[in-house]
Amino acid sequence: MQLKNIPQLKHIDANNFFLLSGPCAIEGEEMALRIAEKVVSITDKLQIPYIFKGSFKKANRSRIDSFTGIGDEKALKILRKVSETFNIPTVTDIHEVSDAAMAAEYVDVLQIPAFLVRQTDLVVAAAETGKVVNLKKGQFMSPESMKHAALKVTDSGNEQVMITDRGTMFGYQDMIVDFRGIPTMRQYAPTVLDVTHSLQQPNQSSGVTGGRPDMIETIARAGIVNNVDGLFIETHFDPSNAKSDGANMLDLQYLEGLMTRLVEIRKTINSFE
Repeated sequence: MQLKNIPQLKHIDANNFFLLSGPCAIEGEEMALRIAEKVVSITDKLQIPYIFKGSFKKANRSRIDSFTGIGDEKALKILRKVSETFNIPTVTDIHEVSDAAMAAEYVDVLQIPAFLVRQTDLVVAAAETGKVVNLKKGQFMSPESMKHAALKVTDSGNEQVMITDRGTMFGYQDMIVDFRGIPTMRQYAPTVLDVTHSLQQPNQSSGVTGGRPDMIETIARAGIVNNVDGLFIETHFDPSNAKSDGANMLDLQYLEGLMTRLVEIRKTINSFE
């Protein structure tokens, strides 16, 4: 896959990592536009190719009373408005075969959640839309096994596939990132490191996932040093009141400083090659 194949993606010749970033879930139009405006400003300044991320619905929830969305079509229309307002591509995750064609009408990249990446019908449905497909590595899967997930996309006639590592289960309530997997998965497709989900602490007794946002920069730096093609970072201007995954999101006010430091690290790494 080549970045130039993603519609409206800017700064692709800057020799930088690309960024998938936004809120975990679309909570409303104002919040989505507010976050997108800030991230666009930062990424334009630093020449980082940027894709706005927002889930139009959340299906993988710990409790039945967890927030799942504001309505599928309503959220998808907000994603389209973000794209049209800022002239940027967007990505959202899908959970059912019927979601693929519906979401493809509104966004540029379809994301397969980690828990669902072995679901052949879902992966094939995403591939058959012709959109770029982002495969989240299952927390229970080896890097090597992602070759077969990627092949499901390409064997369906779609060469536009990328892989995102979001950590591997370590016991019941923690995640680790095995950086040995980055070069392995880059053999199959461009590889993204999902920094914020890698810092989740799932399966808490409360039914609400915890996290370690204090470690975001540590994991992000390690990803850049190890040549990831892109970073995935969920961000919100008020994480403590976010309706989903607030415990591991980056506060939006810290994003520019983080990106500035990561770009400098990337320049250093580029000078070695």
